[in-house]
Amino acid sequence: MYLAIREMRFAKGRYALIATIMVLVSFLVLFVTGLAQGLAYDNAASIKNMAATHFVLEQDSNHRFTRSQVNQDQLEQSRSVVGQDNAEPLGVKMTTVSPADDTKKIDVTLFMVNPEGWLAPTVTEGVPIAEQKDGQVVVDQKLSESGVTIGTVLVDQASGMEWTVGGFVQNESFSHSPVVFLNEQEWLALQGSSRTTPDTAGNNASSYNAIAIKDADEKVDSLSAALPNAEVITKSEAVSAIPGYKEEQGSLLMMIAFLFVISAFVLAVFFYVITFQKTSQFGILKAIGTRNAYLAGSVSLQVLLLSVGSLVISVLLVRLFESILPASMPFQLGLSTLVLTCILFVIMSMAGSLFSVWKVTKIDALDAIGRTAA
Repeated sequence: MYLAIREMRFAKGRYALIATIMVLVSFLVLFVTGLAQGLAYDNAASIKNMAATHFVLEQDSNHRFTRSQVNQDQLEQSRSVVGQDNAEPLGVKMTTVSPADDTKKIDVTLFMVNPEGWLAPTVTEGVPIAEQKDGQVVVDQKLSESGVTIGTVLVDQASGMEWTVGGFVQNESFSHSPVVFLNEQEWLALQGSSRTTPDTAGNNASSYNAIAIKDADEKVDSLSAALPNAEVITKSEAVSAIPGYKEEQGSLLMMIAFLFVISAFVLAVFFYVITFQKTSQFGILKAIGTRNAYLAGSVSLQVLLLSVGSLVISVLLVRLFESILPASMPFQLGLSTLVLTCILFVIMSMAGSLFSVWKVTKIDALDAIGRTAA
C-alpha cells in the first residue's frame, strides 16, 4: 500500500489524467444505465405497478394485450379457479385524444379497470375512480404537460366519444404513452357494435383484452387447464411483449456492455504503458528482495483506488444531473441498480489491470538492471 500511494502522490499529473478518463467513462455507464431503467419503467409502468402476477390472454396473441380478446365466461372460469377476488378484467386500447377546445393530438392508452377492484389506480389529485360520474376518467399526470386539467374534455379521435378528466394519477404509462383509466360502462360504449361477444349460452358477454391474476402461483397449471383457448403468462412476459420494449432495452444493454468493455480496455492500456515504463524500477525492487505479490498488489491497489474514487465522483455527478433533468426525461437509477453497476465497474476495472499484473510478475531483475545500466 505504501508503494502504491507514494507513487500516485509523486506522479499526480499522470494518475489525474487516468482518473479523469475513468470518471468520464463511469459517468457515462451510470447515466446510460439510468436512462435504460427509466425507459423500461416508462414503457411499462402501468403493468409493473399492478398487483397482478399473471395474465390470461387469448391463445396465439404473442403475449400482447392489444392482440388478445377474452370474455366474461373466461373471467368467471378464472375466478372459480383462483378465487373471486384474485381475478380482474383488463381492457387495453391505444388511441389518440384531443382536448375539446384544442386541435392538439395526444397519443394515449386506454385501460379499462373495475373501479372497485385492486387494479384501480390511486388518485393523486381529483376524485377517485370509484366515485366518479358517468363520462369521467382518470388520467396520468403527464397529460398536464399538454394543458390537460381537471374538467378538461378529451375527445377520442377514433370513436368521437368524449370523457371529462376527473382526476390524475402518477407513473401510469404504457408503451411510452400516458394511460387513461375507464370504467366498464365507458369501455362498453367505446366498443360500439363490437363491444360484446356471445358466451356459451348464446347471450352477450363483455369483451376484455386480458384477465389479471394475483396470488395464484400454485394454481397456474389448474388455470391453464380450465382455459384451453387461452394462455397464462407471467407479468415479466407481458412486459417483454410490449411493442418495442425488448428492442429498446436490448440496444441500451448492448451499449452498457460495450462501455464496460471499453473502460476495462482503456484502463488496461494505460496501466500497461505505465508498467512498461517502470520496468527498470520494478527490476531494481525485485533485485533488493521485493516479492512479486507485493508489486502486483501495488498495481492492483492503484487500480482499485482510481476506480472507486472515480465512481464516487461519477455518482455525485449523476445525482446532480438527475436533479436538473426535465421531468419528461425518463431517468431512473435506483439504489440496487446503482450498487450493482458500481460493483460491475470495479470488477471490470480490476480485470483490466490483470495484464499489467502479469507483466510485473514476468519482469526479470537482472535484465531490468542491465537495461538501466546500459
